[in-house]
Amino acid sequence: MTHHPTHLSGYRIMWILVMFDLPTDTKPQRKAATDFRNFLLNEGFERSQFSLYARFVNGKEAFQTRINRIERNLPEKGDIQILNFTDRQYRDIVHFSDQGRRGPRKNPEQLVLF
Repeated sequence: MTHHPTHLSGYRIMWILVMFDLPTDTKPQRKAATDFRNFLLNEGFERSQFSLYARFVNGKEAFQTRINRIERNLPEKGDIQILNFTDRQYRDIVHFSDQGRRGPRKNPEQLVLF
């Protein structure tokens, strides 16, 4: 079976940013927080900061599918916020690290999905 690459359109690409503040006072809460982070990683999210995870999706339907999957895997306690924005907005994020300004974030325009 031959796989044909699908190039992603910069107009359809959306980013999902999941931000969360989960309680970790008890062992079960720490396990729930770890399970949620691992769920996000397994879903293709990358850790941007400790409680910030991001990934891109190709279009609003794919975005809604991810939201539904996250909703089904929410921990019992804590605050979780989900933002979405365009690839252009993602690239325009100003990023400082160790007091130095970083270049534009990588975007998936050149990525090829098989």
